[in-house]
Amino acid sequence: MTRRNGKTEVEEQQLDAERELPAAEEEVSGNVAAPTLPEIEKLRAERDTLLDRLARSQAEFDNARKRAAKEQQDFRDYALVDTVKAIIPVLDSFERALRTSPEKSEFHVGVELIHKQLQDALAKLGVRPISAKGEPFDPRFHEAVEMVETTDVEDHHVLEELQRGYQLKDRLLRPAMVRVAKNPNR
Repeated sequence: MTRRNGKTEVEEQQLDAERELPAAEEEVSGNVAAPTLPEIEKLRAERDTLLDRLARSQAEFDNARKRAAKEQQDFRDYALVDTVKAIIPVLDSFERALRTSPEKSEFHVGVELIHKQLQDALAKLGVRPISAKGEPFDPRFHEAVEMVETTDVEDHHVLEELQRGYQLKDRLLRPAMVRVAKNPNR
C-alpha cells in the first residue's frame, strides 16, 4: 500500500526507526556506555530483518485475503452445480413427453408450458444447453456414441443429438451425447 508521499508503510517505519536511532544514542546517560559501531550495525541489521519479515507478512496476508475472496466468488458461482445436475433428468423427461404426445392436445400444451418455465428458470441461473446438431464435433462438449457413414453431412460434424448437454456458466455439467458423421468422400 503506497501512501500519499510515495512511500509504503514499511518504508515509513524504516525511516522512523533510522531517525530514532541517533536520538536514542544521544539520550544515553553517563552510567550506561554508548553503543559501539558494531552494536549499532547489529541493531540496524536486526531492524532490517524485522521490517523485511513485516513486509513479507503483510504480502502474505494480502494474498490470503485475495485467495479467500476468489474462493468465495467461485463457491457462489458454482454452488448450484449439484442442484442443477439433479434437475437435468427432469428436463430430459419433459422432452421425451413432448416428443410422444400429440401436439394439439391440452396435455401437450401444458407440458410444453412447464418445460419452458423450467428452461427459463435455469437460464436465469446461468444454465445453457450445448448446441450440437450440425456443429463440428468438439470432445470438450460432445460425447460421441456412434460414428455414422453418410455423405449428407460434413465429416466429423454432429449428425444427431441423442441427449442434450448443459453447462453452468463456463463449467460443463453434462456433455451432449451425439452421433457423429463419417463422410467417406473426405
